Amino acid sequence: MIKHLVFFKLAGEAEGNAKTENILLVKEKLEALKKVIPVIRKIEVFPNHPQASSENYDIVLDSEFDSLEDLKIYAEHPEHLKVGEFIAKVRIGRAAIDYEF
Repeated sequence: MIKHLVFFKLAGEAEGNAKTENILLVKEKLEALKKVIPVIRKIEVFPNHPQASSENYDIVLDSEFDSLEDLKIYAEHPEHLKVGEFIAKVRIGRAAIDYEF
């Protein structure tokens, strides 16, 4: 199994929305991918706690796949690419890690 973790830091305002609105939109869009990309075993998105440090990243994507090949299928899937286009417009930072467990 492969764990794919991605952290996003969002702009204070982007695409006509405040950061809090974009956090909800990113969560909704990413979690909806489970219904259209069958290789996703698990996908959850969590916002940073409102009282946690503002220096933290704003969102973490926690997802699981059977293999690196499945992760590649997910990464290249047209619906994932659409969500990625939106995220690219609202983020100012990204960090990721993939590991086997």
